[in-house]
This record gives sequence, C-alpha cells and structure tokens, in this order.
Amino acid sequence: MGNLYLIRHGQASFGAADYDQLSTLGHQQSVQLGTYLKRKGLVFDAAITGTLKRHAQTYAGIADGAGLQLQPLALPGLNEYDSEAVIAAIHPHKLEKPDSPEMYRHHFRLLRDGLTQWMAGVVSPAGMPSYTDFVAGIVAALDHVRATHHGQNVLMVSSGGPISTAVGQVLGTSCETTIELNLRIRNSSVTEFAFTPKRHMLVTYNTLPHLDDAAFKDWVTYA
Repeated sequence: MGNLYLIRHGQASFGAADYDQLSTLGHQQSVQLGTYLKRKGLVFDAAITGTLKRHAQTYAGIADGAGLQLQPLALPGLNEYDSEAVIAAIHPHKLEKPDSPEMYRHHFRLLRDGLTQWMAGVVSPAGMPSYTDFVAGIVAALDHVRATHHGQNVLMVSSGGPISTAVGQVLGTSCETTIELNLRIRNSSVTEFAFTPKRHMLVTYNTLPHLDDAAFKDWVTYA
C-alpha cells in the first residue's frame, strides 16, 4: 500500500493583479511544512505538481525545508479552475477588489453559485474546460499514482479545487459537498490518501500539523 500526500499551495496573492504568486507568508508556510515533514522522518519516492507558479513555488519551499532532491512531474490536470471566469459567467460586471468582510463574503457567495452552475453544465466559463474534463484531469493524476507508485510515498502539490474534487471522487460526494470542501480548505494543508493499485482511501483531510503551535496562529489562511 502506498501513501499520497496532497498539499494545497501556500497563501497566494488574493486580490492582486497576479494571484498566481506565493505571498511572503505563503513561502513561509511551505518551508515550515517541509521542516515538519523532515522532522517526522517522511521519505518521498516521487513528487507531482500542477503547472501553476504557486504550485512550483510551494514545492520549492517544501523541498527547501525538507531537503528534498526530487524533480517533480508537472501535470496540467492538477491546475485550479479560474475563479474569476467562474464568477464572470454568472456576474457580468467586474468585481471590485475585496477590501472588507462583506465584500469577501459577496465574492465567495458568487463563487459558490458559479461553481454550482459550472458543475451542473449550466454555464461554460470562458477559457475553462467543462467540469467533466476538469474531473478527468484529476482522475488521470490519481490513476497515474496508483499505476506507477504502488507501495511508495508520493507528494502532490495542487490547489483547493483539484484536491477537494479528488476527495469527492474517492468518497462519492455530491457536487454541493465538494464545493463546501473546496471553500474550507486551508493554505499548505495536508490531505492524505492510502492507495492500492485498485483504489484510493481517504486518511486525513485539510490538516495543518506543521502549524499546530501558538507561534503559528496567524499563519492559518484560506486564499
């Protein structure tokens, strides 16, 4: 039996012109996770990431903290959906940069509604695959792990959408439940699957063992 550790990227740059960059805190979260994994004595046989900059930067931070020398395999099927395109599909007017709790809540209400309609095939956000194709990319990555890394420890760095979708596929959850999983996942969190050549099994979801100390109480982020 193998073990797959799915890591959500560290804090990115929500509200900035280029979201696809780790913030300073996002880099610190990633290095701290690597330090924790090294202290725990985990040895990884393979690493896989999406192709986004925040995925590569998160892996680099983990590798720095853990002393990993692996060259990760980059799979576009692990990339996140475009949240701006999802919202634009149901809300044609450009949103202002959120700078208050109410504006943040409004943003995520629209995102939840847009995701629901995308998953149901009601809307087709510009530049994005269908939800069926999005899921297929994630399933292909999981299939690759089972077929290639039986009995090994695999580190996978991705985003909240693909990770929550992977959990939904393993547990057979509804789209509504998958969305709720997605919107509660934290930056640099660890989700663990055990796997055999035939299937994956959920062990943990959305944990932050590397931040389980009062010194890191301000390092817990969601965006």
